Amino acid sequence: MKKLIKILFVLTACIQLSAQKIIHQEIFSPKMNKKIKTIIITPNVQKNTLYPSVYILHGFSGNPDRIIKQDIPDLVKKAQEYKTIYILPDGNYSSWYVDSPFVKDSQYQTFIGKELVEFIDKNYPVKADKKYRGILGWSMGGYGATNIGVTYNKTFGMVGSSCGALDLTSFGEGYQKYMVNKVLGPLESISPDFLTDNKIKLMAAAGQQYIFDCGTEDTQMIQMNRNFHKKLTEAKVQHVYAESLGGHVPEYWSRSLSEQLSLFDRFFKQ
Repeated sequence: MKKLIKILFVLTACIQLSAQKIIHQEIFSPKMNKKIKTIIITPNVQKNTLYPSVYILHGFSGNPDRIIKQDIPDLVKKAQEYKTIYILPDGNYSSWYVDSPFVKDSQYQTFIGKELVEFIDKNYPVKADKKYRGILGWSMGGYGATNIGVTYNKTFGMVGSSCGALDLTSFGEGYQKYMVNKVLGPLESISPDFLTDNKIKLMAAAGQQYIFDCGTEDTQMIQMNRNFHKKLTEAKVQHVYAESLGGHVPEYWSRSLSEQLSLFDRFFKQ
């Protein structure tokens, strides 16, 4: 009987470990004084084992649930394949992942770059070293990942952007259409701190790995990505840049993000 109980206990423990793949959690942000819905995806966690982690930022009007259902539908499988923990915070539809000078409860740069990382490091079996921590996103999330990743360059070792909105000054009518003005104010008076171009000097000495890509049919984002790639090259900032067929659609970034996550895995294993 004791032997049977022991076997049942071991089986139950294994099932619990295997079940810990998709965790829905509300994480409190002291700076915003509110809880942020977050999804954490783990591999089958083994005892006394630490894992790399990647923070994934959705695009405008997106959310973490859509990421695992539509944007990167095989993310659970990738967590197991790459033995990596993925963290998907809710960017509140249109936060642009900035610390807004105007909206007190929209301070997502601090939340993701500091508060969320501290929470994950404390509560999940991740390697608390920038060499094993990355951040990526697409569209609005590409802008967010670049700015947060570079700003917190001692926290993140790898930064990725897919079809990112990397130049707010050339966004045109998109600046208001996608509600950037709601969190950053009029373009004419925007602080230079929020412009990705102003991060290039910092990137040159940050000791990070960078990946940027964009679809050739993405009429809104392709030129700003090409320009950013050119500026990085001129500044001799080492980075990977790629273009491939596709527009600003889930079919494009689902494919490109899968490729980026593969490169993240290679970087972690170096």
